[in-house]
Amino acid sequence: MIRRPAFILAILTGLNLLNYMDRTVLAAVLPRVQTALTLDDFHGGALATAFLIGYFATSPFFGTLADRAPRLRTRLMTIGVLVWSLATFLSGRAVGFWSMLGARALVGVGEASYSAVAPTLIDDVSGADEKGKKLAIFYLAIPVGSALGYLLGGFLETQFNWRGAFYAVGIPGAVLALSCLLVEDRGARSAKPKPRTPLLAMLAPLLRQRVYVRGVLGYCAQTFALGGFSYWAPKYIHDRYAMDLDRANYVFGVILVVAGIVGTGIGGAWADRRALGLERTPAAISHLRVCGISALLGAPFALACVLSNTPFGFFAFIFVCECGLFLSTSPINAAILQSVPIELRTSAMALSVFAIHMFGDLWSPPLVGAIADHATMRTGMLLLPAAILASGVIWFGNKASARTVSGGGR
Repeated sequence: MIRRPAFILAILTGLNLLNYMDRTVLAAVLPRVQTALTLDDFHGGALATAFLIGYFATSPFFGTLADRAPRLRTRLMTIGVLVWSLATFLSGRAVGFWSMLGARALVGVGEASYSAVAPTLIDDVSGADEKGKKLAIFYLAIPVGSALGYLLGGFLETQFNWRGAFYAVGIPGAVLALSCLLVEDRGARSAKPKPRTPLLAMLAPLLRQRVYVRGVLGYCAQTFALGGFSYWAPKYIHDRYAMDLDRANYVFGVILVVAGIVGTGIGGAWADRRALGLERTPAAISHLRVCGISALLGAPFALACVLSNTPFGFFAFIFVCECGLFLSTSPINAAILQSVPIELRTSAMALSVFAIHMFGDLWSPPLVGAIADHATMRTGMLLLPAAILASGVIWFGNKASARTVSGGGR
């Protein structure tokens, strides 16, 4: 069994890396997929929606199942990784819109079980003064994995074809899935199975936590923007600036990974410093203030990159924007975990996953695509800076008092 916290964190972070590689590889080869399967921009965007429906619709189920039976957490992760790896492979076998749609929905189901459970395992092996740093390492897989998805997808598409990109991402996940079974679940050793409780009865305590609700609402707005940017950016750069698709993927991927490392690292350390230094301010509220600052910093640069008439301007502005946005990666997840009762952490993570996709990036890829079909892609992309600004206002405007997070158990 794997017991050392550092090894557990390494395994979970590695799997999260593959998770986000899988999510962005479709965006990297999207123009080629659209050509091969004869899809307009709306239907191209709908492929992202299919993934998210599978993802967020099953997250509450996996979250409540893990809370009721904590000993199942590592098994749920193993099953989830195997399912998403198989579905990614099947994405490369798609022959039309509906077969690709079904494969992407199945990818979402597999990823839901992993994403709802993994952060709670990290929370269990982290000390009070290092939760932000360890979550920052785990969530560093978002920019790095996403960037690798763009880089690998663009490279493999030129060397083979778009189908080869899906095969290359899907196979390693299946091999690594079994490592989840070797992780010792400390939280499950003393945990007792919980009696079956109606879903609404389990969610009601979460909805009464004002800090939790405000955090998730801001997260929804930011996810709307990030989903649109990450899905359409390579094609936008390719079309607007007449840049080769593999070059667009390469430059965007490099910028993403550098900005992600810088922003996520600073955000994790900053969140821990504020949480420990502001004794009269609950840690969850302190984390949300960091999130608010990050979004308000990123919004104007997001607008500037969309309005830029040169590729250099786009890349320069998007780098600053992403550095700002990734500041919130660790703090927002720490705020979610610390604003609810300990026994509901997995349900809180699962509900947040459901909400940010149901009200966030479920809509942005097809909406931007639909606007592009009837106007221009640039017009559709202008929705995204406004959503980032909205997330900052929601997060930074949180004036909740300490008693609103009294159930957090921290």
